[in-house]
Amino acid sequence: MTIQELKVASDRIGVIIGKGGSTRKAIEEKAGVTITIDSHEGMVSIEGEDAVGVLRATEMIRAIGRGFSPERASKIFEDDDVIFDLLDLSNVADTPEKMNRIRGRIIGRDGKARGQIENMTQTYISIYGKTVGIIGMPEPAHTARKAVEMLVEGADHASVFAFLDKRKKESKQDLLSYYY
Repeated sequence: MTIQELKVASDRIGVIIGKGGSTRKAIEEKAGVTITIDSHEGMVSIEGEDAVGVLRATEMIRAIGRGFSPERASKIFEDDDVIFDLLDLSNVADTPEKMNRIRGRIIGRDGKARGQIENMTQTYISIYGKTVGIIGMPEPAHTARKAVEMLVEGADHASVFAFLDKRKKESKQDLLSYYY
């Protein structure tokens, strides 16, 4: 029996439970686990016989807890290689104003910067509180993380997109050389 416990922000507990318990039930079925939620404390307990199932369910709940929709977070179950990466911004922004500026840079006007990073890396990105969550395959997720870090460090959007474009071409070239 494997048990994992994690604390989730109170405003995300309802999302984890879902309408009529639908999200929780779906996670339990996909992962073969039992989920217990203490909504007063914000504690979520995941237990099951299959350690991998418990781990996947934990990652999905962490992702939902960090702002992802259940639909996007469920990508974690689509492939064993899909990872959930979490970037903590609290050490780079010591004031609420700085945090808002950094979040704004990552999101971009009307969400364009975030959307562009997601499209160019085939990942999902969620900016929530003081964190940036990334869901995707390891290499693209690493590239998306690097792009977000560049924005946090003050690089302009054009440089970040040029970096992503270069990475995209390199990975296409790697793929072609692998097959030919």
